[in-house]
Amino acid sequence: MSLPETGRGIPAVDRGLGIIAGLMAVVGGAAAIGLVAITIVSVFWRYVLRDPIFGIEDLSTMALTVFVAGAIAYGALHRAHVTVNILAGLVGRKVTRLTDVAVRVLGAGISGFAAYGLFTKGACGLPCGAITANMGIVHTPFYYVLGTAFTFYTVLLVYQLIVGLMTWGGTDPNEAEL
Repeated sequence: MSLPETGRGIPAVDRGLGIIAGLMAVVGGAAAIGLVAITIVSVFWRYVLRDPIFGIEDLSTMALTVFVAGAIAYGALHRAHVTVNILAGLVGRKVTRLTDVAVRVLGAGISGFAAYGLFTKGACGLPCGAITANMGIVHTPFYYVLGTAFTFYTVLLVYQLIVGLMTWGGTDPNEAEL
């Protein structure tokens, strides 16, 4: 499990976020391996044995949900998401400092709201009909896994906002490089 580069902010927080993202990546990686195994078994049963497995789509969907949750956390911490930084070249650093704050506040608000929705709506589970179509797998734990990933992303954005404000006059270590 790799930790983020040093010098990106507060070392103890960087280590903590790195450990959490690494654990979520391991869980997501295990889900990816499970998804590959499910797909291989499904293809074999469907096309070689000519007997499709009932509910295989449900298992695939739930494994994919866990994989995405791991990818959100790990990708956010390690800057794996695509960024386009045209504005910095056009208006300069003084303006992008302000837009960094606005984008991080909006991003934290949106991801925090998504996490809140996943935890509150996910808690309803079976009574609300949040189950898979074929096997009746309750979505609640999977909503919680996704909610945890969005909570992690919210915390990361707030942390990056704080570090950005702490380094207002210098270089923001969490900013994409030009």
